[in-house]
Amino acid sequence: MEDRTARLTILIDPRKKAVFERLCAEEDATPSQVLRRLIRGYIETRTGKAWQVESAARGTASRATASTRRRG
Repeated sequence: MEDRTARLTILIDPRKKAVFERLCAEEDATPSQVLRRLIRGYIETRTGKAWQVESAARGTASRATASTRRRG
């Protein structure tokens, strides 16, 4: 999961919301978890690239750089 979060507010039909929440509960997931998964899939489909958490990618690069400095 990402280190930071931002709020996204949407307006939907109350009946859709109720059905969505019921379906989420049936798969033991929160609406936020399902929406994050849907958004990540949309981003990957539109960009053609797998989603990577920036902090995880940066952490890997930082560790590699740090180990290089220690050896040098």
